[in-house]
Amino acid sequence: MGIERIREQVFCNEVEKALTDVAKREYNKEPKDLTDEETYYSLLHVVKDLSASTKRISGNKKIYYISAEFLIGKLLTNNLINLGIYDRVKEILAGYGKKLSDIEEIEPEPSLGNGGLGRLAACFLDSIATLGLPGDGIGLNYHFGLFRQKFSDRLQTAVPDKWIADRSWLNKTDISFEVCFGKKKVRSVLYDIDVVGYEEGVNKLHLFDLESVDESIIKKGITFDKTAIDKNLTLFLYPDDSDEDGNLLRIYQQYFMVSNAAQLILRELHEQQIDLHRMYDHAVIQINDTHPTMVIPELIRILTEEKAMSMDDAIDVVSKTCAYTNHTILAEALEKWPLEYLEKVVPQLVPIIKELDKRVKAKYKDKKVQIIDKDKRVHMAHIDIHYGFSVNGVAALHTQILKDTELNHFYKIYPEKFNNKTNGITFRRWLMGCNPALAGLITDLTGDSWKKDASKLTALMEFKDDADAAAKIMAVKQRKKDELCAYIKEHEGVELDRESIFDIQIKRMHEYKRQQMNALYIIHKYLEIKAGQKPVRPMTFIFGAKAAPAYVIAQDVIHLLLCLQELINNDPDVKDHMKVVMVENYNVTYAEHLIPACDISEQISLASKEASGTGNMKFMLNGAVTLGTMDGANVEIHDLVGDDNIYVFGKDSDTVIKLYEKSAYVSKDYYKKSKVIKEAVDFITDKKMLAIGHKENLKRLQDELLNKDWFMTLLDLEEYISVKDKAFTDYEDRRSWGKKMLVNIAQAGFFSSDRTIEEYNRDIWKLS
Repeated sequence: MGIERIREQVFCNEVEKALTDVAKREYNKEPKDLTDEETYYSLLHVVKDLSASTKRISGNKKIYYISAEFLIGKLLTNNLINLGIYDRVKEILAGYGKKLSDIEEIEPEPSLGNGGLGRLAACFLDSIATLGLPGDGIGLNYHFGLFRQKFSDRLQTAVPDKWIADRSWLNKTDISFEVCFGKKKVRSVLYDIDVVGYEEGVNKLHLFDLESVDESIIKKGITFDKTAIDKNLTLFLYPDDSDEDGNLLRIYQQYFMVSNAAQLILRELHEQQIDLHRMYDHAVIQINDTHPTMVIPELIRILTEEKAMSMDDAIDVVSKTCAYTNHTILAEALEKWPLEYLEKVVPQLVPIIKELDKRVKAKYKDKKVQIIDKDKRVHMAHIDIHYGFSVNGVAALHTQILKDTELNHFYKIYPEKFNNKTNGITFRRWLMGCNPALAGLITDLTGDSWKKDASKLTALMEFKDDADAAAKIMAVKQRKKDELCAYIKEHEGVELDRESIFDIQIKRMHEYKRQQMNALYIIHKYLEIKAGQKPVRPMTFIFGAKAAPAYVIAQDVIHLLLCLQELINNDPDVKDHMKVVMVENYNVTYAEHLIPACDISEQISLASKEASGTGNMKFMLNGAVTLGTMDGANVEIHDLVGDDNIYVFGKDSDTVIKLYEKSAYVSKDYYKKSKVIKEAVDFITDKKMLAIGHKENLKRLQDELLNKDWFMTLLDLEEYISVKDKAFTDYEDRRSWGKKMLVNIAQAGFFSSDRTIEEYNRDIWKLS
């Protein structure tokens, strides 16, 4: 049953009838008498039935998108929108005296990702389906995700983030595979989640679980026996890798994912009676970051050992089937596994990897392109580049840096493989779903063609000098700020000033993203206010981030922010002029509340270190103005909106790269030369801070800034303060600020993930 039939049913009140039938069958109640929880589960049942009866997208060639993360977020609203029944369901519930927004709060958020990598993968699946392209995601069914973040004594603590319930979006299948780790064998079980395209058909997100998984092995917090492979493989995303057992577990987990993926792909090709010598004509495998890299040697192993293909032919076939997306410029994020670890976990792959390395060394003498280096470490990205047919970066600057520096040795060998695919976001979730009032206003002004073609948002530019249109956009922003104030009061217990400027930085906690620089700005403003220099308008600084359990400095930054929150929000001289909030357990749901309410979007990574960013796009789409360095997709945002509608600061990427090359940056020099920098850094261990926080954490962070500061916080701090102050001053010209908001929204269409996927398909996948 296609989308037209679903629409037909909607107008015949079939959705209401289906809801009534479920309510009576499951709860023996009329829909109006259901609790909010019962209403949610009834809607879950109805929507799953509708998506199951919607056409499965098919074609001669299919994309398999393998990723360690799929941060899909809550699915009820997204699926209602894509099925074309959101407004109708909202209307039906209103007739029962219920709000859809209340029902949405009941849904647990799937813990299947961490940050931008996983959210991007989720947006891509949505766009693949929306464009009617045959393509499925393949990943793992983590029971507890990364972890649920809790704050205790102004420190991050981690507990399991349990989300899987008896009734969920997961559909258990009868597909199961055996996975071998040397002599050890485990068995998988496959769960599927329907991926509903907007006014289109359905693809699948395939999530493999461990048949023998055992949640009871988790002890205090998120600790568990890392060696109990037959019980722990799908418990957590990115288990702590600070010891050998943790590293080995990561390899076990990655191989479990790709072995299942390879077996599933070959099974589907077999069912279609495809000649595996022409696999690449019918399948494309997109390797999302290096986590799925072992799919290359695994496919070669299966084709040679089980399908009687020669090594030459197997390598040729796989190399024409696999494509690689690079998501990082950080050398430490490009995975390198000791060969001895692979010999322990996947001894069957080691001969294949050695053969691949042997062929590279026979052809190229440059040691920098070898797969196995002199220290016997296996470079996973090097496998992807040599034995895949495409290598793409995710923003124009990122791709250029890969070509010019980080992967230059490979670019010289394979210039034809390298291409750029600037990231994108799905406007269904990040505008229609989380900000329906703004979506409605855009439709009133320009029509609704933008919903299928985001480039049509540029029609808003006709209103850039229209004071009434700007005022309406600002009114929507104020409404979302009011809603966020209520949400934060309920969840964090902090009362915010609705009239204040909302300055928001939400992303993974990492030194290169420079949350610590934002913290130093806050200290600077605190000291100014204490000295009697009060701001024209109150300021609200909101953070959301999780730090990896083994990343000590990142956890210290969280501690600093929580200490500042405690100090500032309780200081009678300051609290009416400034508030700080670090939200607990930042996730997609929290983002859907924060992003529409943001005035200033903090995108302040050290230039050359952020591959792209996608939060910057979501903020822009919702009318926030970017404060950022010329890094990642900020460069393209700047190009689109122009100098007047973005706040740019900081050294450029070329300057930063040269500083690294010459080891010319010394943070203490900046500290000694600047009174402003010295005062802010010194305050980290001021007696007021030590009375609230832990000396060990605060002193360690301070020492890091003074003696290392690898991501050059102090390099850009003074200019950051100056430009941020200017943004706050400009905010007072409300008409001008409304124009900035409108221009940002109007130019955001380029960052639609539909555009990104069209480019992937045109240049890489070539699906029929």
